[in-house]
Amino acid sequence: MAKVKQLRLVVTADDYDEALRFYRDVLGLEQEAAFVSDGGHVTILDAGRATLEITDRRHAEYIDEVEVGRRVAGHIRVAFEVADSATVTAELRQAGAEVVAEPTVTPWNSLNARLDGPGDLQLTIFQELGEPE
Repeated sequence: MAKVKQLRLVVTADDYDEALRFYRDVLGLEQEAAFVSDGGHVTILDAGRATLEITDRRHAEYIDEVEVGRRVAGHIRVAFEVADSATVTAELRQAGAEVVAEPTVTPWNSLNARLDGPGDLQLTIFQELGEPE
């Protein structure tokens, strides 16, 4: 059985320049590489450690209820762990993201915000607060 060495989420954005500005320049993902071919562009951004979270529909509904108060996410949602959810949420709002839900403490003791970002991605910005009590 082959061992996976990297998880790469590939997003096709209608406004490539805006998506690149938002994720690289505002959210702060480091640029690893960029390529141009036949007038098209791709930039690979380092998002740190990657995990693949698999959930069933019922649990996804629960997460949405906790973080937002209603079902809002599609079948893919991208979550970024940050040091300060409130500050990053404010920065992303200023950069054009639509805040769906302000940072809220979850039952699993993280501070999570929900946003709609460029490239039609729903984002969770989360800050780990420590072990749940």
